Amino acid sequence: MKSLTAHIHSTSARHLLVILGVTGLFLLAPLLAMQFTTQVTWTAFDFAAAAALLIGTGLLFLLALRAFPTRRARIGAGVALACGMLLIWAELAVGIVGA
Repeated sequence: MKSLTAHIHSTSARHLLVILGVTGLFLLAPLLAMQFTTQVTWTAFDFAAAAALLIGTGLLFLLALRAFPTRRARIGAGVALACGMLLIWAELAVGIVGA
């Protein structure tokens, strides 16, 4: 039988792989779009910023899952993180704040 710390480490590694995989899938959309249209022009910095934002949000969500004991609090934290991430994404994309 695995020890508790080994179980926690394997679960954390699995969650990290899921976050990285989902981030990679999201970043495939602009990469593929750049192959077919000139309207999507991302630089390496754009991909790095998007990856940092998505991975950071995913890691914060994992922390929220551990910090909040109730399902309602976890959902609230997830919604707040998603709204914050989308606001930052929109600001970086088109500059909606302070226009």
